[in-house]
Amino acid sequence: MDELLKIKEEALSKIHDCSSLKELNDLRVFYLGKKGPMQSAMKSMKDMSKEERASFGQVSNKVKQEITQAIEEKKKILEEAEMMAKIQNEKIDISLPGSHLPLGTIHPLTMIREELEDLFIGMGYSVAEGPEVETDHFNFELMNLPKDHPARDMQDTFYIDENTLLRTHTSPVQAHVMLAANGKGPIKVICPGKTYRRDDDDATHSHQFSQCEGLVIDKNITMADLKGTLELFAKKMFGEKREIRLRPSYFPFTEPSVEVDISCYNCNGKGCSMCKQTGWIEILGAGMVNPKVLEMCGFDSQVYQGFAFGIGLERVAMLKYGIDNIRDFYSGDLRFLNQFVRKD
Repeated sequence: MDELLKIKEEALSKIHDCSSLKELNDLRVFYLGKKGPMQSAMKSMKDMSKEERASFGQVSNKVKQEITQAIEEKKKILEEAEMMAKIQNEKIDISLPGSHLPLGTIHPLTMIREELEDLFIGMGYSVAEGPEVETDHFNFELMNLPKDHPARDMQDTFYIDENTLLRTHTSPVQAHVMLAANGKGPIKVICPGKTYRRDDDDATHSHQFSQCEGLVIDKNITMADLKGTLELFAKKMFGEKREIRLRPSYFPFTEPSVEVDISCYNCNGKGCSMCKQTGWIEILGAGMVNPKVLEMCGFDSQVYQGFAFGIGLERVAMLKYGIDNIRDFYSGDLRFLNQFVRKD
């Protein structure tokens, strides 16, 4: 009994003088652990009578409880002291100036896209979007490109399965819009978005690129309407002095089809290395919507006509900002991106 009381007094004294949680835990392990003085004292029970063992057991349990309680109370005091010390050390001076966080810039392709959207919305167009994972039916067949059509070779495609693919242009969005109209015009939409083709990446080509296609369907739409729209686009995007010219071309979903050039802004049409001495720079493809496409999408081609055009956003950005490598758009290099700061 005397040994138990001596252990208790010694333990309570050390717990009282303890100054850290680690030291307190060491005391707990020492006094209450299997190799501590409490267990050593308990070994003497084997030499006691039944009555003495009962009395000794009660005293030992009470000693353990008192030591455990003292440890818990001391633990709360030490934890609170540790928390207060941490708060003092981490005190924030709210009068200090804040840290300067650098602001990012708008990506040049985003700038071009938003500029085009603002331009065409101002002309009465709406913006339509569609899935980047498309079906063969919408991406090709409704665009007058049936299976085994030779023009499919113009667009080397990423196929997911036989009938599912990554869209090669944003034209399928136009098909979705036309089918949703149930054969009733007018329609005036632009369809910006990402497109994908199996192409070798170099300074002017990428397997992923951005397009903005436009579609107008109404009664009495003519090639003159298309030309006027593209002239306004060229002047707003590249300057009031820009002129356009239309050259005959071929696209399955338009008939007639044209390639559109703008006068070189570097030499104003006189001829330079940028325009290869021609005075003109190719900028986009366009044409009158093929009557077959109108019919497949539910429109009466005897009543409705339309025009469509496709603008490559990288192409526009490269010409407008003098960028000579398309890979710069996707490099994530801040030295490149920080050159573009929108004035508004």
